[in-house]
Amino acid sequence: MRPSGRAPDEMRAIAIETGFTRHAEGSCLISFGDTRVLCTASVEERLPPWMRGKGEGWVTAEYSMLPRATHTRGGREAAKGKQSGRTQEIQRLIGRSLRSVTDLKLLGERQITLDCDVIQADGGTRTAAISGAWVALRLAIGGLMASGAIKQDPLTRKVAAVSCGICDELPVLDLDYAEDANADADANFVLIEGGHIAEVQATAEGATYDEEALLRLLRLARTGCAQIFAAQDRAVASR
Repeated sequence: MRPSGRAPDEMRAIAIETGFTRHAEGSCLISFGDTRVLCTASVEERLPPWMRGKGEGWVTAEYSMLPRATHTRGGREAAKGKQSGRTQEIQRLIGRSLRSVTDLKLLGERQITLDCDVIQADGGTRTAAISGAWVALRLAIGGLMASGAIKQDPLTRKVAAVSCGICDELPVLDLDYAEDANADADANFVLIEGGHIAEVQATAEGATYDEEALLRLLRLARTGCAQIFAAQDRAVASR
């Protein structure tokens, strides 16, 4: 039995509340169970210097965890004067994931920054951030199209992410913190609607695993992402 009582292939409850902030061009609060991440998309009519003159835009991301998102207070990275390696790795992952489904030429010479701020953490913060960032990006691009700033939709497909792991020799879907802290192996899958894979991060922690176990985790991830895709559709339709 999993600590949460869920079946091996059962996701935590998924909730996406759009328009969560007033000023961002796109925003949502996404929840995977007790993990909650605020995702905003900001459109800027400018580009980094190295992107100028190429006739295309850019999608990037920043990630942070609020000091009391976990059971003990963590110091603000801004107060320390530098980001941790974990923070840099996660925000690069979010940016790569969203660019994998964005036609940057159709976006035009502008930048969209996705800010993903973890309000409460119970495992799977990076996967919730990616899944919520897509919704925020979708809403921001919808606004650009409605205003006539862009003519063709640069967002090609949906992208979502979910964690899977092996706990007590059992492959399970969507790890919460209790499972993630004790898993023999864990993996984060970033999947694109239609069956393609954007990225896989898979690590053996307490025990190694074979090819069949990895494929079982991938099959679980596909099950989870199908549910996330449906939740993304409902969230966008609600706007």
